[in-house]
Amino acid sequence: MDHTDHMDHRILSACRAYGADPRVAGAARVLSRAGEHGALWLAAGLAGAAVDGARRGAWLRGTALTAGAHLVSMGVKRVVRRPRPTHVEPLVRTAGRHSFPSSHATSAAAAAVAYGALGAPAVPPLAAAMCLSRLVVGVHYPSDVAAGAVLGALTARIGSRWVRGGAHD
Repeated sequence: MDHTDHMDHRILSACRAYGADPRVAGAARVLSRAGEHGALWLAAGLAGAAVDGARRGAWLRGTALTAGAHLVSMGVKRVVRRPRPTHVEPLVRTAGRHSFPSSHATSAAAAAVAYGALGAPAVPPLAAAMCLSRLVVGVHYPSDVAAGAVLGALTARIGSRWVRGGAHD
């Protein structure tokens, strides 16, 4: 095990220990379920489109971008095939066996960038909590979460002009 792997294991173990508190574990489980397949973020984007009629198209494009980022992360997982952590007991079941990158983190970061740019201030802190929850429930290494967050943020940033409608001006 190299130094990076050792740090990944140590940080994950420290974060997973917070799951011993039933309140923390409960919140992390709720976030985990809500973030499955990007559901929370897709629902948030559709809600934004429903209530912000003036920018409905931007919200729908942001939602599509968030879904696209999630799909890209799933593709990367199938290529990399990194196994999930086994040195901690997970608090939730997972949809797949592969860990890198965290698709929860990817869709959360994409939503934070896309919806944050549309003026949804609650999304970035909730996205950060989603990312941290993946460590608390013990299903991802910190590097999985970091890679997912970078992938999601970059995807949303690259597509930001399209979300704002600039590609159609």
